[in-house]
Amino acid sequence: MFRPRSDLPLEHDAANRFLPWLIVLIVYLAALALAGLMVLSTAASGWGRGLTDTLTVQIPPAASMASKDGVSDANSAPEARVDRALEVLRATPGVAQAKALSREELLALLEPWLGSGQFTEELSLPALIDVKLKAHSGVSLEGLAATLDAAVPGATIDDHKRWFGRLILLVRSVELIAGGIVLLVSLAAIATVIFVTRTGLAIHHDVIELLHVMGAHDAYIARQFQFQALDMGVRGGAIGFALAASTLLALGYLSARIEAMLLPSLELNASQWLALSALPFVVALISMITARVTVLRALAKLP
Repeated sequence: MFRPRSDLPLEHDAANRFLPWLIVLIVYLAALALAGLMVLSTAASGWGRGLTDTLTVQIPPAASMASKDGVSDANSAPEARVDRALEVLRATPGVAQAKALSREELLALLEPWLGSGQFTEELSLPALIDVKLKAHSGVSLEGLAATLDAAVPGATIDDHKRWFGRLILLVRSVELIAGGIVLLVSLAAIATVIFVTRTGLAIHHDVIELLHVMGAHDAYIARQFQFQALDMGVRGGAIGFALAASTLLALGYLSARIEAMLLPSLELNASQWLALSALPFVVALISMITARVTVLRALAKLP
């Protein structure tokens, strides 16, 4: 495909016949690892945008609360407790918005986990208040929690940053592992091309010496190997990318049918697909450069 006229029968070498299939495997694994990196990075960014400067206040059910003398207290009704919590939150400097979720919204949040039709009107649910903070508000969560507990006993604050930080640490760890896989795969590709190129040099040693005697320059001989490596890299890379794309599309289709709130979408956007599509050409270019450098270094050692 990319080979000019060659004075060396490199295409008949046994090692060269296996190199494209090794590149298929290398590109396939690298594409999956890179896609995993992209998916995790996109998911982490989305989680961060959704949880930055937000809090959730939880108020446990108190419909049956009564005063110490056994007489029901109107202020212990769920609606009254929520109203008191909203008053405290809206009066707190640094709070941009505080909104109580309706029962329908609470049921919608639980439905992906428990299924639909599993709730009755008698089911007692805690009240949730969605709180948005102003940017760089510096709100003291400990002080706000104490104020809320004094006004509405039992009210708790869920600071998303606590578990989000642990989640991001896990995501970054997986990204580091995926990046390590890409690095190892790249090194494996370079080592494979070096091995195949050196094997070709050994097989055609006599022909190469004859070309030298006839006045062929090292660069001319190196071109024979570099275009052979480029051709095999493009063919193997294209097949590997096609297999990886099929796998990713299948995974994206299956993930779209699963209703899970925290499961990141396995579908890639256009720019991510474009970046992945460049992988076969990058591998082919690395193969060509590696073959050229290997041949020139080997020829430089010849007498």
